[in-house]
Amino acid sequence: MRQEGDDSRLFFRGFQNRSQEKMKLRKRKSTLYLSPRKSTLPHGDLLGENIYLVLFTIALRICNCFLVQTSFVPDEYWQSLEVAHRMVFNYGYLTWEWTERLRGYTYPLIFASIYKVLHLLRKDNVQLLIWIPRLAQALLSAIADIRLYSLMKQLENQQMAKWVLCSWFTWYCCTRTLTNTMETVLTIIALFYYPLEGSKSMNSVKYSSLVALAFVIRPTAIIPWIPLVFRHFWQEQKKLDLILHQFLPIGFVTLSLSLIVDRIFFGQWTLVQYNFLKFNVLQNLGTFYGSHPWHWYFSQGFPAVLGTHLPFFIHGCFLAPKRYRILLVTVLWTLLVYSMLSHKEFRFIYPVLPFCMVFCGYSLNHLKTWKKPALSFLFLSNMLLALYTGLVHQRGTLDVMTHVQELCYNKPNKSSASVFIMMPCHSTPYYSHVHYPLPMRFLQCPPDLTGKSQYLDEADIFYLNPLNWLDKEFHNDSTLPTHLIIFSILEEEISTFLISSNYERTAVFFHTHLPEGRTGSHIYVYERKLKGTFNKR
Repeated sequence: MRQEGDDSRLFFRGFQNRSQEKMKLRKRKSTLYLSPRKSTLPHGDLLGENIYLVLFTIALRICNCFLVQTSFVPDEYWQSLEVAHRMVFNYGYLTWEWTERLRGYTYPLIFASIYKVLHLLRKDNVQLLIWIPRLAQALLSAIADIRLYSLMKQLENQQMAKWVLCSWFTWYCCTRTLTNTMETVLTIIALFYYPLEGSKSMNSVKYSSLVALAFVIRPTAIIPWIPLVFRHFWQEQKKLDLILHQFLPIGFVTLSLSLIVDRIFFGQWTLVQYNFLKFNVLQNLGTFYGSHPWHWYFSQGFPAVLGTHLPFFIHGCFLAPKRYRILLVTVLWTLLVYSMLSHKEFRFIYPVLPFCMVFCGYSLNHLKTWKKPALSFLFLSNMLLALYTGLVHQRGTLDVMTHVQELCYNKPNKSSASVFIMMPCHSTPYYSHVHYPLPMRFLQCPPDLTGKSQYLDEADIFYLNPLNWLDKEFHNDSTLPTHLIIFSILEEEISTFLISSNYERTAVFFHTHLPEGRTGSHIYVYERKLKGTFNKR
């Protein structure tokens, strides 16, 4: 019996030992599998998202950059790259806004820094001066895309987050060196840190700092943030701390830095944000560059910017939960404020487009029966619009500057070349796209700041009677430029001048399928057979 009892104890002890060994093996196996996974996760993240998603977004915006080869508005060159070129290379043209100190140097300083680095590395060739700033803007836009994606993933889900990034107008604008583009980038990143219900990335200091920076770059950037900041203040329990410890210190530091930067380059203390708001909002002098009826944003501007997303935006407004109401209020508020100003442009409402895309994404995420056809329709329509506006519409003014570059770098007698751009003022880029001190001139159009009732700028006087203006301006053949650049619509009207002055058409560039007013479908370059000198004006 003892032998049997001992055998039984040995059997159970052996079974227990084997069980413990198995348990230990499982525990060690589990540890081996889990440890490396935990250690690799942080290395797989960038900006809080999967590194492959981040790299794809950056690659997409770089591709976006190279697929936008058209011009949109003069400010993308004249208020950024042209100013930066003058800051670094000591030649370039400053428009009247800079002499009147309506613009600040903070935004051009970004591109001036890039130009300076290229200059120090002796890599300041004209193509790099054109494309590197745009690639920098594309990178910033990619960061904003990732932040918007992350925010919507926090608030809803990954599926919905994908639908908020696809817009033809974003594709068209996000790589351009416009203050509106930078304003939109900062607005999106600030929204990521804004205390929205359901957000896990709230940070009042970060969002208010970004809003302050956007205001410094473009003072009207404060307009969309008025309802958002007011809501934050209303819901904040420690209201006095919010003002005294966050808003006021951040505003003071940001504005002080702006003042110092502008003091360095203007040579005197200047509050450009006040001058900008005074001219464009209080005095409403922007009407000099065109005016539209009060309903233009609602009837034309906003539908055009949203494009084929418009019905999905409306649908999403009815479906979206209460926490998104503040975003809708922000969109409507911005449209109403800008509607009160006579001068209106599509780009002014670009910063609220991401807000609208939230509602579009919500609509698409809740579609069931028609989801696939709707997505196919949106993809095709937005892709066609993006490619047409990015590669075809209004490309001539950039192509002709490539031709001007050739006058500087490919001709042995480049010192005798001179160019007169007889087009609506600021139609083309200038020295930032030539990078050579070639004598150039264009028709100027500064607004009247003296209050004259019948004021006409140089461009207006020219277009009233082009032949008469040319005869008076170039009464001596020695003052004629070697090259003229005109829109095709002007050719017939000045043909007698071209023939009598021995000009011959040497290049033609397509510009647009939709010519209007003083803008033609093509751009013509005329070269004078008998070379003369040109007085730079």
